[in-house]
Amino acid sequence: MLPKNQPPPHPGELLLDTLTEMEMTQVELAKKLGVSIQTVNTLIRGKRSMTARMAVGLARVFKASPEMWMNLQTNRDLWFALHAKRRSAAHAEAGR
Repeated sequence: MLPKNQPPPHPGELLLDTLTEMEMTQVELAKKLGVSIQTVNTLIRGKRSMTARMAVGLARVFKASPEMWMNLQTNRDLWFALHAKRRSAAHAEAGR
């Protein structure tokens, strides 16, 4: 179930928590994934969305399912889509 008042956390937030808990650096993760440090960093900062390829890589590194990582992104995307629709409907209603 999606939260009502604020968007679900970006997958990068959970990734940062996971890295901290495992005492792994972004550089180490980037090497394990075969991606640039910039790719990892922009995901952690919420400037990049989770992709299926990244979800598969993170699942391999952290022994979790790729669906878990993708669901984080899907929930966030849905929240913003639903709230954008509500905002535009409210805006249209105010203009009548």
